[in-house]
Amino acid sequence: MDDIYQEIVRVKAEGEEAALVTVVRATGSTPREEGAKMLVSPDGSIIGTIGGGSLEAQVIGEAVKVIKQAKPKRLHMNLAAEEGEEAGMICGGELEVFIEPILTPPALYIFGGGHISLSLARMAKLLGFKIAVIDDRPEFASAERFPEADTVLAEDFTSSFSRLKIDKSSYIVIVTHGHQHDELVLEWAVGTPAKYIGMIGSQTKVKTIYSHLLAKGISREQLDGVHSPIGLEIEAQAPEEIAVSILAEIIKVRRSG
Repeated sequence: MDDIYQEIVRVKAEGEEAALVTVVRATGSTPREEGAKMLVSPDGSIIGTIGGGSLEAQVIGEAVKVIKQAKPKRLHMNLAAEEGEEAGMICGGELEVFIEPILTPPALYIFGGGHISLSLARMAKLLGFKIAVIDDRPEFASAERFPEADTVLAEDFTSSFSRLKIDKSSYIVIVTHGHQHDELVLEWAVGTPAKYIGMIGSQTKVKTIYSHLLAKGISREQLDGVHSPIGLEIEAQAPEEIAVSILAEIIKVRRSG
C-alpha cells in the first residue's frame, strides 16, 4: 500500500496522471476486501491489485477513461460466474469500486504579452489552467495587465527559463513580438517535457525557424511534435478568435492523452 501512496506523490510531483481504484464495498465471496487499492497509469499499467482476472481488466479500462475524462466514477461489479469465466475468478460476490483521477492542475506558459495573450490568459483561467506570462517588456508583462496570471515575469526570455518548472502537465504557447524571440523560446521548449508546444507564425516563418534549429542540432523528431502554425484551423482572424483556436487545440491534446 505504501508503494501506491509513494507513486501518487511522484505522479503529482512530475506532472503526470493516474487513477486510484478503491474497493468501497464487498459482499459475498470476493477476491479482495473493502479498502483494497490499485493505481492505474494512462497506459494501463498498475500498482497493487483488486483481484486480477477479467474483473481487474475491466476496471483498468474504466480507470484509463477516468484519467482522460478527469471525472471520478463508481462501478458495481457482479462476480457471479459466467460461462467461460476463468476458474480462479468464480467468486459469486459483488464489488463496488470508486475510481478517482489523480491529476496535476495544467499550467499554461504564455511567452509574449500581446493582444492574443490577453484573451488566451482569460479563457485558459476559466478552463482551470495555472497561468504564467513571460515577456521582456515590462509594459506588456505586469500583474495589472494580466490579473488572471499566477506568475508574470518581465525579464529577458533566456533568463526566465531557469525559473520555470516545466513538466508533463505543462503547455507552452509562443507568441512573442519577434521571430528571433520565437526561435529562442522554441529552441528551449523542445528540450522540456511539456505536453504541448505551439508557436504562432506563417508557414514561411515556421520553415525558416525550423531550418535554423535543425542546423543547431535540434532533431526533426523534436520539431515534428511542435504545433505550428498554432491552433486549430477555424479561419480565425481577431486576437480573441486566435486565442479560441489555440485553446481548442490544447484541449484536444489534453483530452486525447
